Amino acid sequence: MRHIILPFLLLLSQVLSAQSLQNKIAEAYLRFERDSQLQYGISSLTVLNAETGEVVFSKNESTGLAPASTLKTMTSITGYSILKAGYRWETLLGYTGTLQGGVLKGDLIIKGSGDPSLGSSRYNETKPDILLARWLAAAKRAGINKIEGNILADDLLFGTQTLPDGWVWGDIGNYYGAGSTAMTWRENEIALNFVPGSRAGEAAALKGVEPQIPELRIVNEITTGSAGSGDNVYAYSAPFSDIIYLRGTYGIDLKKTIEISMPDPAIFLAHELRNKLNAGGIPVSGVATTLRKISLEKTAPKVMPKIIDQYQSPDISRIVYWLNQKSINLYAENLLKAAAIANGKTGSFDDATATLVSYWNKKLGIDKNAIAILDGSGLSPENRVTTLAMSRILLSAKGESWFPQFYESLPLYNNMKMKSGSIRNVLAYTGYQKSSSGTSLVFSFITNNYKGSSSGIKQKMFRVLDTLK
Repeated sequence: MRHIILPFLLLLSQVLSAQSLQNKIAEAYLRFERDSQLQYGISSLTVLNAETGEVVFSKNESTGLAPASTLKTMTSITGYSILKAGYRWETLLGYTGTLQGGVLKGDLIIKGSGDPSLGSSRYNETKPDILLARWLAAAKRAGINKIEGNILADDLLFGTQTLPDGWVWGDIGNYYGAGSTAMTWRENEIALNFVPGSRAGEAAALKGVEPQIPELRIVNEITTGSAGSGDNVYAYSAPFSDIIYLRGTYGIDLKKTIEISMPDPAIFLAHELRNKLNAGGIPVSGVATTLRKISLEKTAPKVMPKIIDQYQSPDISRIVYWLNQKSINLYAENLLKAAAIANGKTGSFDDATATLVSYWNKKLGIDKNAIAILDGSGLSPENRVTTLAMSRILLSAKGESWFPQFYESLPLYNNMKMKSGSIRNVLAYTGYQKSSSGTSLVFSFITNNYKGSSSGIKQKMFRVLDTLK
């Protein structure tokens, strides 16, 4: 009899614990829904048992909402699933024409595959000086002492659309709006330094631009802001343009480097490589340009270059780590485009987003209408995802060999491993948590169109999430 009673009591304890957790979440969520900040808004929360897949709690779980940067978790998992652990991007250096007596009568070409970390300062091996020195050394090893031709950056793999249709004009000139390009460089960002005026309202002088590109004109309309006003600098530019307008204010007491997006990263890299070769003893008589530009002129080389260097990026786990830790939109877009190409599609935004949607439709049976997205990063306010779809995708990652690396990539907020997301009047969190009873949970929590302060809604969402602990 005892052998029957003990398992029964254990089962009863688990059932009561689950009911208690469900009730706690339900009570906290009801209070949240009734809060005045949600008067004109809508929210959804899905909590799954990570061991059984059962729904612990759900509300509005089938309503599509703007997920902001929590979409990056779905992009990361899709990238891991299609590209596999250990995946690396490859950047090639080669030349066309003939090489005789140390003189290259042809073009030196650097071919991009969408490596988002090329020239990034986040990794020792990807820093600009390290890579430029590597390519200079490769040219010398190949016997090139002089180049009677051009330095070309091949940026054609993803096509010429570098921004998704849904991104906002006010975002795309700033660092987080850097376009997704096949030939990236320095995370497609430009660093600016300002010196404020002596009092608010005066012009703030632009004193430093890195990297310096001769073809780019920066029009500085920044004025000095009052003490404590901080960074209100905004850049306005279009892809491949040669002019950037800077507008807004720079606080009088501010000491901060401002990052804005590069309109044409490939041409920036071509210029830096040409300068490095000239300074390193390999004079270049031609210009720095891109295959996109010369393709427009119908003068692109028809012969595949002879390869003299094959550089491989950090592996996917190191890319995904910074993608989620710092919510880098460029990393997310390039990762999803790489997944599309590996899946036999093009590197377009349409093919990239369709790859994500179709993959999870086939693998988990998630309705394609539950994931309506225009990008892989979540910056578009037009994206719509259900919390149930997001939770199920996060749940599926638990059984994968690469899950520890993905889990490590998630930031720690409110003492919980989760990715945050925020755009105008949108705040979202998704991740993993173990309850006090030992139950492993997966959750997705999205709030759209709240009113009032973001700090206020954040603390209220945290109070709901505290019930999962």
